[in-house]
Amino acid sequence: MAFDKLDKDHSGFIDINDIRQCYDAKKNPDVISGKKTEDEVLGEFLDTFEVHHQDSKGPKDAKVDILEWYEYYAGVSMSIDDDAYFELMIRNAWHIAGGKGASANTTIPRTLVTHADGT
Repeated sequence: MAFDKLDKDHSGFIDINDIRQCYDAKKNPDVISGKKTEDEVLGEFLDTFEVHHQDSKGPKDAKVDILEWYEYYAGVSMSIDDDAYFELMIRNAWHIAGGKGASANTTIPRTLVTHADGT
């Protein structure tokens, strides 16, 4: 469900255009300071999920397919003892409502409010 939510164009992979639609990098401290561009920050975020397979000779392709997604989260899940907690973590991270029992999640859209005084 999380992969499908990020794969905005339903191409079968997640790329920077998909990430750009769900993650706003303008408020990233490195973008604000001018150290990085929005696309650099988005690319680094995307790179977190991309797995460079040992049998692959080429560079990473800046696209995350479902197998890379599963492989990334297989590594994450190894450090979580409880499947229900893992499901809840995924639902919370990607704002996916649903689940049952300990995995139940009601996602609420979050809004950043900046008042006139800057707070």
